[in-house]
Amino acid sequence: MKYEAGVHRVQRVPFTESQGRIHTSTATVAIMPQVDEVEVVIHPKDISLTYARSGGAGGQNVNKVETAVDLIHHPTGIRIFCTQQRSQIKNKELALSLLRSKLYDKQIEEQHSKIAGNRKSQIGTGKRSEKIRTYNWKDNRCTDHRLGVNYPLTPILNGQLESLIQLSILKEQEELLEQVNHSPPSSSSSSSSSSS
Repeated sequence: MKYEAGVHRVQRVPFTESQGRIHTSTATVAIMPQVDEVEVVIHPKDISLTYARSGGAGGQNVNKVETAVDLIHHPTGIRIFCTQQRSQIKNKELALSLLRSKLYDKQIEEQHSKIAGNRKSQIGTGKRSEKIRTYNWKDNRCTDHRLGVNYPLTPILNGQLESLIQLSILKEQEELLEQVNHSPPSSSSSSSSSSS
């Protein structure tokens, strides 16, 4: 269905149109992949833990035992200093939990921005000039502007898109092959040929 992404133009004569004028509308279609569940993995080598005395209220324990945990996640630079609990182990667990939550939020945000960018690239501005297909009711014709091909409208509206999809796949493969054939040779192959 990825070939359906873009601006679809509809041309029709409404029943209420007494002059027989054609009305043109557009609809933008974005085909989005199903979003994967975000999994947060924290590798022990990516974090450093240091311990300190908490200080403040809590009696002698907080002043003489190192219960505070200072956790740094090196890949992201996130730092968490945790002093809420009275024991080092509980503060470490809390710090790791907070880190996992922050990393999860960061991954979700990245995923949402990637999806938004993908969607925006598919639908463009939504203007008629960006159309990929026109559905013309008056002439009972569907025109695919990328392929330059006309089809009868009724089968397309009934979901018979196989020939359209096959032609779109073929065109995409031809464009990729054209890119490969016209790409400059890699630097490793040119340097090896000059040394022989």
